[in-house]
Order: sequence, then C-alpha cells, then structure tokens
Amino acid sequence: MAYQTTNPYTNEVVKTYENATPEYVEESLAKAQKLYKEWRNDPVFTRTPVLHKLAQIFRDETDSLAKVLTTEMGKLYGEAQGEVILCAMIADYYADHAAEMLEPRKIASIAGEAQLENHPLGVLMAVEPWNFPYYQMMRIFAPNFAVGDPIVYKHAAITPASALAFEDAVRRAGAPEGALTNLFLSYDQVSTVVADKRVQGVALTGSERGGTAVAEVAGKYLKKNTMELGGVDAFIVAHDANMADVKAIAPRARLYNAGQVCTSSKRFIVTANHYDEFLESLKAAFSSVKMGDPMDPETTLAPMNSKKAKEKLQVQVNEAIAGGATAYYVHEPIDDEGQFFMPTILTDIDKSNPAYGKEMFGPVAQVYKVADDDAAVALANDADYGLGGIVFAGSQEAGAKLASRIETGMVFVNTFFSSLPELEFGGVKGSGFGRELGLNGISSFVNQELVVKRDHPNDDETGGLILAHKF
Repeated sequence: MAYQTTNPYTNEVVKTYENATPEYVEESLAKAQKLYKEWRNDPVFTRTPVLHKLAQIFRDETDSLAKVLTTEMGKLYGEAQGEVILCAMIADYYADHAAEMLEPRKIASIAGEAQLENHPLGVLMAVEPWNFPYYQMMRIFAPNFAVGDPIVYKHAAITPASALAFEDAVRRAGAPEGALTNLFLSYDQVSTVVADKRVQGVALTGSERGGTAVAEVAGKYLKKNTMELGGVDAFIVAHDANMADVKAIAPRARLYNAGQVCTSSKRFIVTANHYDEFLESLKAAFSSVKMGDPMDPETTLAPMNSKKAKEKLQVQVNEAIAGGATAYYVHEPIDDEGQFFMPTILTDIDKSNPAYGKEMFGPVAQVYKVADDDAAVALANDADYGLGGIVFAGSQEAGAKLASRIETGMVFVNTFFSSLPELEFGGVKGSGFGRELGLNGISSFVNQELVVKRDHPNDDETGGLILAHKF
C-alpha cells in the first residue's frame, strides 16, 4: 500500500511515505501498553487539560490545518475550516464532560453496596478514512484519551499528511509518548496489529468491505470493535412537506464534501404530489454549481478525492443507465483537469437495477417517486444499510413519527444532517454497529468493572451466593 499525497485538483504528487517497519510497529505497541499501565488508575482529570490544549491548537491553526485537508483530498477550503473547528469542539466537549460521564454508577442490590466503575480497557487500534481526516480521528481519540486508552492508528493511504498533522497536534498539546501513534500500515500489518494481545479494541470507519475484513480478525481474536460503514441514506419528502425548505436543503444534503459523506442523502424519496417540482429544483441547483480550485471561496463543488474514486463512480452510473435508469440530468463538462465528477440525477431505478440500494459516493442523486408517506418509509427501509436519514414533513411532530419508523441509526427532521460532540453517531444493518460521540462514544471502550462491597459475608438465603449454589 503506497501512502501518497496527490492533490486531486492539480494531480500533483506532493509526497510519498514509506510503510512502517515491523520494528517501529513493535516499538509503538510497547509504548502504548506501557502508558496504559501507567494510566490504569489515574483519575480522568489528569488527562483532560491536554484535550483543552488540543482544542486551542485546532482553533489557533485552523487555516493551516485546513489547507492540508484541501491539498490531500480536495475538500473545499471553507468546509475544511469547518472540520477543524468541529474537532476543537469535540476535544473541548470531552475535556468538560468526561469526568462526569465516567463516574461510577451505583446499583441497588441485596448483594451489598454495588457500583459499576469505568476503567480503561487498554490499547486500541483505529482504522480511519480519507473523507474527514481530522474529524474521524478526533471522534475516537478525544473520548478514549479521556478514558485512558492509548491508540495506534492506520489512516487512509491518500491522506498521510493529515494523519501526521493530527498526531503532531496531539503531541504538541502535551499528550505523553504512546498516547496516539500513527502507523503507515499495509493491510497485512493491520491484521497483525489487531491480533496482537496488547490491543484490546478496534474502531473502524470505512467501507463495508474494509469493515468486514477487520471485524473478521477482531472477532477471531475476541477484540471488542465498533464499525461505522457506508450508507444509502434516504431523504424523504412527505406529502405535506414545505417545499421551500426542501429546496434549500436537498442540494446541500447531496453535494456537501462533493457527495463523499457516509451520511449524505443518496436516495431522494418524494411523494407524487411533489415529485416534478422537486426534480426541477434539484436540477436547477445541480446546474448552478461552480467547480474549480477548492481553495477559491467562489468554488461551490470540489473535485473528488482521487482519480480512482471518480472512475469507480462513473462505472456505477454507467451500469445504472444500462440497467434502465434515466439520466434526468448530467452537468455540462467543464474544462478542468481536476478530478471533478459532473453532478448527476438518476431516476426510474427499479429493484432490478444494479444501482438499487447501492452507495454512490459522490455527486450523484437517485430520485424515487412514491404514492404516499407509507410507501416512502417502506422504500427507505428496503435497503441493506441504515446509517442516517432526513425527513421533511408539514410539522416536526409528523416528521418525527415518520422518522421513528425508519430502520436507521440517525434521522434529522426538517433540517440538514449534522454532527456535534453531544450527538451519538452510528448505524444499523450493513452500516455497522456501535456509536461514537456523546455518552455512548465514551463508553465504547471501557472496562465496566462491577465492585460489590459489604462489611461481612452475605450468607442469607436471599443472597446471591446461596441462589447461585442452588443451580
């Protein structure tokens, strides 16, 4: 696996990096394990000041950190700045709330005074994607640093500079050696690290294929793991939806980050009474985008992350059309050598089409017409994935009722999808399992140790020892 920074706008190869040697991997795991032993009984407050310092670094260096993202994966500079600020928010959130979140939970029991204590689990392995290089890392780093779990991580092969920039910021914030270590690993090395007895948990965000491969190794070696995988998120336009609001949000829901978002709306499911109006408005929005230099504030659609990704998406579109889909709209080609994909709207996709239920990671919208709200929910649920979703309805109450019927991890009603430190993130079905951010995000990799105490042994027949003995 070649770790290489290639600017997707200029196609310039900026820098290539060597894979981690076996000796460096071993050294990194040893340092992480040593730190875990030191941290095992340290209170949370001894670590949280580092998170506040890290948040300040991200705020103070927003522009330079954002430029790394734009250079490596083509993200609009303004969107990259937003990602950096969100990282600062996450670091501050866990610095402020981790101690409270990790307080022991008392349990009423006849066995004695019982409580669940939250202790570090051990060294974690993180495998993270290219589309939000800092944010994805901060989601796993901030809560687990507060817990006391050191992390080694493999970042995407096309964002090595982002991986190093994040590691460097953590180091400069005062994190001890071994707290977070970037490893440029091959696929075989990933399996070796996951299998290592010092690694106690694995967190992955990425494709279903990658998640399956890593989860298989984690399962073989009994390592706890969380998986945030792909999605074919539905954007439901209910019969009573406010179309002015729909028109304002729908293009953003598909084109943000050039459509390269796990939770972006990929299937627009529109009731018949709004269908024609919706298509016309989406076409107008897609036709008005400005593609160009992602550093230019006038640019509204960035290039895709790589030539490989662009070509894969084109194959998917071609197969969809060959399978009977209609290319309702394809943006006029532009005179630019960057890895731009022309915004496309596909309609008339039936269940026999290869595009049905498949994730298209880029600026391609699938639009479906349904008779009513019930049919919209049924179509939304007819998928192997369940990550996020958006519902627009006449009221938030009506939209929430529809949202509760959708088999997915997250739904936003009458608003754009968002990710904030307090909002737990994750999906169901083929979109993975486990949650990041919020309370569950800090609970994913802790040892919830039960401690029961009393002054004298419990020998009463109602006690647990006697009840257990009867079996």
